[in-house]
Amino acid sequence: MLDVGDLVVMPGIIDPHVHICEPGHPAGEGFTSMTQAAAAGGITTVVDMPLYCCPPTTTLSALDIKLQSAKGKCHIDVAFWGGIVPGNQVELLPMLKAGIPGFQCFLIATGVEDFPHVCLHDLHVAMNELQGTDCVLLFHAEQEPSDSLPILEDTTEYSTFLNSRPDTMEVEAILTIAELCLHYKIPCHIVNLSTAQALPIIRDARQKGAPITVETTHHYLNLTSECIPPGGTYYKCCPPIREKNNQEQLWEALETREIDMVVSAHTPCSRDLKDLNSGDFLKAQAGIASLQFGLPLFWTASKSRGFSFHDLVQLMCKNPAILSRLEDRKGSLSPGMDADLMIWNPEKEFEVNKDIIHHKHKLTPYLGFQLCGEVFATLVRGRLVYLNGKFALKPQGDLLVTERKIPTRISSPYY
Repeated sequence: MLDVGDLVVMPGIIDPHVHICEPGHPAGEGFTSMTQAAAAGGITTVVDMPLYCCPPTTTLSALDIKLQSAKGKCHIDVAFWGGIVPGNQVELLPMLKAGIPGFQCFLIATGVEDFPHVCLHDLHVAMNELQGTDCVLLFHAEQEPSDSLPILEDTTEYSTFLNSRPDTMEVEAILTIAELCLHYKIPCHIVNLSTAQALPIIRDARQKGAPITVETTHHYLNLTSECIPPGGTYYKCCPPIREKNNQEQLWEALETREIDMVVSAHTPCSRDLKDLNSGDFLKAQAGIASLQFGLPLFWTASKSRGFSFHDLVQLMCKNPAILSRLEDRKGSLSPGMDADLMIWNPEKEFEVNKDIIHHKHKLTPYLGFQLCGEVFATLVRGRLVYLNGKFALKPQGDLLVTERKIPTRISSPYY
């Protein structure tokens, strides 16, 4: 029996956008540190992106390698996205059958040699292959602008980086995605939405019947370009953090549910990868670490705007469960669901410092933040995995991949 007094008991948070660098990158974030940080943040399930492991999760054999690497290391439940890259269309249905919920792709260079971006032809081929299945396609929605200019400004100034990735890169990409979604009627999901300028496109596509959803992240809701110091490359992410006025529009879109969920897009980087010595925003690796603090970041910023516990559950539990095809067992406290619980004190204030961070690299723009809402305990399928600063001695998490049937159909290639 765990007596929690007056603390709040809610469904465990589901974060469908995290980057685990295992296998292949021992200096990066691995399953153990990632899932411990998640448990300390009230997160009971994460879904791993296919990009930053080696090999990337773009084939059935790579998925098997990742599953073997994860066994026995996870403190919470972990599911996995696959990836779409040029030429891997024959791998998509086998990966779906093996139990992944969908695939991520990029419309712009990723910086990862083994995970190239796709072109329109690749998308037509893949979406034709996936028609008739229940999978979802996740899009990093940036594409190269048609009128890109050379960068001449000081690259240690954040404004230089911001100007190099204007809103139009997202707007043009989301126009492309909306058209594809309308044509194929395959569920499409926009990851990392940073610009409010794309919201009318998404709204229009939905009105026309496109099954399209969208997420934004804690950093777009809590950080603004005006406050980023010269050389502060630990603020770099793609798409970039934009202006205060844009941020306010993202919050308004959350209130009206034009944005469906809030995620971490957790990508912790070492000081070397962030190129802190030179402070060059164009050379530093993109990515922000926030997984452990997603709940208090959202609650601290949202409660004064009138958001409720119900809103939190919808945006960080229920909708991510639906996206990840886990709604039959995760995301709410209902009979027959997994007993995934977070127990927290929404009134407790604390300061973010390195001593309490559990992910591998402690570099984050949130150091020194005063936040409200402290997690006391986390339970996964009824098992206590985190309690007041301590973890269960043995990892309790499962790997959420269950073989399923894919409808048999006759495929007629787009080209």
